Amino acid sequence: MWLDIGLAVVAAGECASSAAVFAFRQGLGTAAVAAVAVFGLVAGATLLVRRRWPLIPVAAALATIPLAAGYTLLMIGLYTLGAYRPEGAAGRFAERRAMSALCGLAIAETVIVSTLTLGTQQQNALRQGVPEYVLIILSVLVAVAISVPPAILGLYIGAKRRLWVALHERAQGLETELSLLADQAHERARRARMEERTRIAREMHDVVAHRVSLLVVHASALERVVHKDPDRAAQSARLMGDIGRQALDELRQILGVLRAVEPDEAPTSASQTGAEPRTAGPTGATRAGAPTGNGGGFGREPREPDELGLADLPKLVDESRAAGLGVRYTLGGLRRPLPAQAERTAYRVVQEALTNVLKHAPGTNVEVVIAYVAGGVALAVSNTCPAADLTPAADRGLPSGGNGLVGMRERVHALGGTFAAGPTAEGGYRVEARLLTAS
Repeated sequence: MWLDIGLAVVAAGECASSAAVFAFRQGLGTAAVAAVAVFGLVAGATLLVRRRWPLIPVAAALATIPLAAGYTLLMIGLYTLGAYRPEGAAGRFAERRAMSALCGLAIAETVIVSTLTLGTQQQNALRQGVPEYVLIILSVLVAVAISVPPAILGLYIGAKRRLWVALHERAQGLETELSLLADQAHERARRARMEERTRIAREMHDVVAHRVSLLVVHASALERVVHKDPDRAAQSARLMGDIGRQALDELRQILGVLRAVEPDEAPTSASQTGAEPRTAGPTGATRAGAPTGNGGGFGREPREPDELGLADLPKLVDESRAAGLGVRYTLGGLRRPLPAQAERTAYRVVQEALTNVLKHAPGTNVEVVIAYVAGGVALAVSNTCPAADLTPAADRGLPSGGNGLVGMRERVHALGGTFAAGPTAEGGYRVEARLLTAS
């Protein structure tokens, strides 16, 4: 602000004095000299608004040049117009072509004024024998010197300032974009963790709930017949052992996936510890050297969880029958291979439905229907109404957390299928699902 005030004072003084001297040499009266001086003061004062309206000082300078004044105002005005490019229609005068035209107009005015006033302004030079054309050439050079360099410098400073502003805005935009990307990455990571936790929870629930439910049922039967029927008690004990080993196998499969070492990390780990390299077996459990078995006494490697499918349903039905359910299994439709995820989802839905029957309606009749349909497979598991004298689930030590139906619904919806579960009109319960495997 103080710089603009100082420049305005200098320009106003130069305009007023030069214009007054010009009017006096032309033989004008005192009133005309005073009016011209006031006009010069007003023209120079326009530098106070040069940053906001840079075109005004240039126009004022062009208006005072015919009075042989305003050259300081012209230089500052042209620089300001190029450096502080105005907005709107006035911005067109700050473009290169418009600036060239303004410089040309200022040069033409200066040369014309100098030529017309040779007799009054350069009297001493003429008396000393300086040719007129030399004076005209000097006036042209002076006019170019006071107009072209300030305009070029202003355009350069303006372009540099606009470039800096553009780079600053771009840096802010990139910083904002990086912040958004970081937020999105954090959200994706959080969502991935939640999805993985949900998936592990489903797997643990499917494995533990079904196997433990069978163990509890057989333990209850064993308790009742241990003194009455030792052979049946021994059979129940063997079944409990088999079920327990199967539960351990499936738990190892899940934990093995969590403990699995990436292929490119295994050699590094082995070389750093000096131990024998460990590799992931079919279950995901690590083993060194020769196979150690599954820990269940069968001398075989358990199957991968992803391999469970519709072909394993007969075995699952037999386990439920051994637990006291009257299960009728029906498989219909034109059999064809399905994606592994669809096979596994169908198996888990049937498994969870049978587990719920064991918990809440033991001893009832269950019907399992699997049908290959166009575009996928449909399944239904329904049970009859339980007897009124059945022991409640809480008394049998089989609590229910309500996660089974949620897990089934999530599995089916993840494949774009439909799921429905609810009581039947006869007092039983029915679970239906349709898995889409083709568009």
